[in-house]
Amino acid sequence: MPHLMNTYGRLPVAFERGEGVWLFDEGGKAYLDALAGIAVSTLGHNHPRLVEAIAKQAANVIHTSNIYRIPLQEALGDRLAALAQMDQVFFCNSGCEANEASIKLARLYGHHKGIDQPAIIVMDQSFHGRTLATLSATGNRKVQVGFEPLVTGFVRVPFDDLEAINKVAESNPNVVAVLLEPIQGEGGVHVAHADYLRAVRELCTRHGWLMMLDEVQCGIGRTGAWFAHQQVGIRPDVMSLAKGLGSGVPIGACLAAGPAVDVFKPGNHGSTFGGNPLACAAGLATLEVLESEGLLERAAKVGEYIRRGFAAAFEGLSGVRDIRGQGLMIGIELDRPCGELVGQALSAGLLINVTAERVVRLLPPLVFTEADSDVLIERLVPLIRAHLGA
Repeated sequence: MPHLMNTYGRLPVAFERGEGVWLFDEGGKAYLDALAGIAVSTLGHNHPRLVEAIAKQAANVIHTSNIYRIPLQEALGDRLAALAQMDQVFFCNSGCEANEASIKLARLYGHHKGIDQPAIIVMDQSFHGRTLATLSATGNRKVQVGFEPLVTGFVRVPFDDLEAINKVAESNPNVVAVLLEPIQGEGGVHVAHADYLRAVRELCTRHGWLMMLDEVQCGIGRTGAWFAHQQVGIRPDVMSLAKGLGSGVPIGACLAAGPAVDVFKPGNHGSTFGGNPLACAAGLATLEVLESEGLLERAAKVGEYIRRGFAAAFEGLSGVRDIRGQGLMIGIELDRPCGELVGQALSAGLLINVTAERVVRLLPPLVFTEADSDVLIERLVPLIRAHLGA
């Protein structure tokens, strides 16, 4: 790879085809995909309805421009707004772009209120992307090093700590929004408590702040609901989506409701590729399959099955600190770094990820079954036990 920038520590494998929850390398070896391209391949690989939708659209028109109407974009916007009970949608190409849109919207909202230096409350251990604004909002110093000066205007507090937000409210009159992930993915699969999310919603309403939820990783059915915040019965003012929305075709979205509606005007924000016909065809097909095949319900059921299976397998094993998550977003926290498990799992025909140094992260496609889960548990448990010397 002499001409590729050295931005990834790539594993020594290349996949040439996929089928359902399986990927096959150039030699024909099969790998159980428990990562889904990091929560992207919602429908697994080669789903016939997704393939048909993409092929049909590619044969018609792939891209025009947002200078013109795009009926498929309007249809996908209507569908997302209905599912989320929100009012407006801006389409882009990725999670960091969706979060950039959220940050810009919050700043413009603040300026409309007469706040010259609007501030956004963000969380420790968070991850919002790698553009300058989103890595500045991110609560991981490792991804920020070397890219200073960072974008200002962010106030950081501990995750899942309401009192910390209250203290900022008392001391900083420039706050205009709170940005958080209902489930921190890169931070180690940490699930915010329901009472905390409800209290943040109430606090934002009381202070006139925007509640902005980054559901790039946990949205689109992964938790067993369309969006993770629906598990606790709230609605944000702004929500960012991407990853699983197009089942592998790049697409992101920033949704707005309530006080965030109509903040953007023509010329305030835009995207050349965002919401093009091909991406929107993939998004619509993804949502249709999720609904018609009952994949949200399956995500909830199979995710619980996987967590129970690992809990039983690791019962009494002190090196396993926690097994947590929601739906098919699962983290197994160990008492020591475990990055080498990724390569060991690859050798065993299993695709996983390790994040926050000690957390085995599992993000299977939503077409995963209990039978697939048995294979996952059977292959991963011995690796973890050996790593812990058990």
